[in-house]
Amino acid sequence: MSIMALPPVVDHATWRKELEELRAREKAATRELDAIAAQRRRLPMVRMPEYTLAGAGGPVRLVDIFEGKSQLIVYNHMWEPGAEWQCSGCTGFTSSFTRLGFLDNYDARFVIVTQGPIEEALAYAERVGNTMTWYSTADSPFGADVDAPPGGGFAMNVFLRDGETVYRTWHTTGRGVEQLTYTFALADVLPYGRQEEWQDSPEGWPQAPTYSGWLDSPDVARLYGPAS
Repeated sequence: MSIMALPPVVDHATWRKELEELRAREKAATRELDAIAAQRRRLPMVRMPEYTLAGAGGPVRLVDIFEGKSQLIVYNHMWEPGAEWQCSGCTGFTSSFTRLGFLDNYDARFVIVTQGPIEEALAYAERVGNTMTWYSTADSPFGADVDAPPGGGFAMNVFLRDGETVYRTWHTTGRGVEQLTYTFALADVLPYGRQEEWQDSPEGWPQAPTYSGWLDSPDVARLYGPAS
């Protein structure tokens, strides 16, 4: 016997009709996202000063992080000095990106920048199975200048390179970042959704406190780290 609330059972014609009604809203949302992306492509940009960050091979200029590409996506990973496990949201989000070679076709690169010392950052990435390229802004004002200061939150920034000059073109944080991962998109198509109490769900649907379904950083390491 089922102990969970279930969607109502209807005949196929009724199901199809309601699906088509939902599809109209989904298509409208898709068109709106297209319009937002079009506006994003028309944003002005701001010229960045020169920065030197730290990478696995030593100091590296921001312009060289592009590695010859014209576009760069940077995820600013939260960092707590001395912590064994860093932000679970950042850890789970960035560890999900394992195949980024397709960005070569778009003349772009996607990297992580954190306030943590580069040696600690690289060790942490290894522990949680993160395969992205990491850089440190611990000795640079770069993080603070792109809305990710020491002790601050996470951020996503996009940059454009014209020769030796770098421009900042876009920034988001909070739920703006979740649009860039598949995890929530997959959860949202499930009948019970994310099962978080803030969501508008039918009476009797399973719901729990916000974030309760997220993987903690040790879970990410267990599932995707070198010992997995």
